[in-house]
Amino acid sequence: MPCGRSAILMFMTTPHRLVRLGALAAVATTLLFGAPAVAAPSVAPSVVAVKSVGDICYSELPSQAHDTIRLIDQGGPFPYPRDGIVFSNREGILPKQTSGYYHEYTVITPGSPDRGARRVIAGKRPHEDYYTADHYRSFDLVDFSC
Repeated sequence: MPCGRSAILMFMTTPHRLVRLGALAAVATTLLFGAPAVAAPSVAPSVVAVKSVGDICYSELPSQAHDTIRLIDQGGPFPYPRDGIVFSNREGILPKQTSGYYHEYTVITPGSPDRGARRVIAGKRPHEDYYTADHYRSFDLVDFSC
């Protein structure tokens, strides 16, 4: 049986039922065959990064994001030709929707020689807007009530 940190990690990453079954199998093997059970090769637990969407108050957005959301509500005109294209959610962070549900818009970044990393991703529902300051690595749902 592992001890110290290894034991803690095993119990944290292995479902409780499997830990109990492993212990029972070891006891049964010893009782039936008179020899301690040989441990099966361990499989490293897989680490899954949980991606989630945060929240941000409308009042906390940069002023350029306010401008972008205002343009979205008005239907444009937008400063960049790629504004309004379908956002496919390849990162899988936003709630899963059908293709064409989300559209992306540039949030102008002062001093940037190009479009920069900031975007508003708009869903089909009114004011279903997600803000990203890091080019789709994280998203915050815009809360218009604060």
